[in-house]
Amino acid sequence: MSEQTQQNKELLKNVGLKITEPRLTILALMQDNRDVLQHFSAEDIYKLLLEQQSEVGLATVYRVLNQFEEVGILTRHLFDSNKAVFELNYNHQHDHIICKDCGKVFEFKDAEIERRQKEISQKHGIELEKHSLYLYGTCSDLSSCDNKEK
Repeated sequence: MSEQTQQNKELLKNVGLKITEPRLTILALMQDNRDVLQHFSAEDIYKLLLEQQSEVGLATVYRVLNQFEEVGILTRHLFDSNKAVFELNYNHQHDHIICKDCGKVFEFKDAEIERRQKEISQKHGIELEKHSLYLYGTCSDLSSCDNKEK
């Protein structure tokens, strides 16, 4: 058994989820493809599973993603109001810039933005627990934009 598999079993156990093959498979798939795809839709995961000739069905993918979100393994984003995407929760705060034309998502960290959000929250008497910041625009270089309708 690989070290990743053992760690994933421990993770599932620690968050109170039963260790099942679909859960282990989906978690490993997201970890293994993190460099290529940071934000996964259920359909993205299902396609990758089909490529691996896995028998995990789309309904199971949706169910597992929802369970992972509930226990904090994943974070759900609604960059496009029509489709939820998920990313692994590595407990590091970052924000997102999204191209409205092609849907490309860029992650960024900015210490000044983080500081200001905490400052503003405190000013209003709110203890900030978490936040999400989405910036929307269009690719400045249209030749590199993935917009298929150009």
